[in-house]
Amino acid sequence: MRGEKQKGLPPRLDRYELKFGIPWELIEPISDFASVYCSLDKYSLNAEKGFYRVNNLYLDSPGYLFLRKRMDGAENRFNMRVRSYGDDPVMPYFLEIKQKVGNVVRKYRATVTDREWYKVYTEPGFESREEKNNASETNNRELFERTVFSYNVSPKVLTQYLRKAYISDVDDYARVTFDTDLRFMPESGYNLHPEESEMISCDAETVFPPGCSVILELKCYTSQVPLWMLDLIRYFDLQRMSFSKYMTGVTQVLGLYRYDTGERTAAYV
Repeated sequence: MRGEKQKGLPPRLDRYELKFGIPWELIEPISDFASVYCSLDKYSLNAEKGFYRVNNLYLDSPGYLFLRKRMDGAENRFNMRVRSYGDDPVMPYFLEIKQKVGNVVRKYRATVTDREWYKVYTEPGFESREEKNNASETNNRELFERTVFSYNVSPKVLTQYLRKAYISDVDDYARVTFDTDLRFMPESGYNLHPEESEMISCDAETVFPPGCSVILELKCYTSQVPLWMLDLIRYFDLQRMSFSKYMTGVTQVLGLYRYDTGERTAAYV
């Protein structure tokens, strides 16, 4: 049966992430192309029309160091987030650090199931009750905790979007995802439940190429780029773009930075 080999993401993953801005009308034909090699992931299989909600709580330092590195195009940079799924998120949540070095993205991920998980970062001396039977995930949780305290980070923005995702049936690892309906809200606490009245929709006209409001991402191992993925790019004449949901959320919701005459001038307002 197709899709039987689907597994959760490994605790550490090195991959390429190629992003493209596409119009809504291309979702179906690209889905048809990908479905020859891929199946819907477990979340899309159980979601209406294949789209499910993804919620990301982004953390940063008091001076927004991670954001500034992203805006400066630093060769080695990372961000931190806590991820949940669904309109009314339930455990487990996922602690994630995404480091980018050149064109390679390294992702560290750890599952949390303790409802008081956030107290590790807010109450000195609080002991996590997470299971430690998976050494890699335990190491990643500890890495996340060390990084929180090293950079004195705290929650800044909660982002939400609808995702349709495919996972390869013929490769060790490859994914095709469509993200749309981006929304944001400022968040200073460890909360992953969006407040409908606080959510602000992404201003697509100022963020995406003309006529495009969907982010297509192609993801694969750095050691094995599928030929069908290259064919997909060529067939649909896709033009690669750079896009950060965190940076977009901060600039649109918190208004921390402004741009002037086409060049970045970072200034608190």
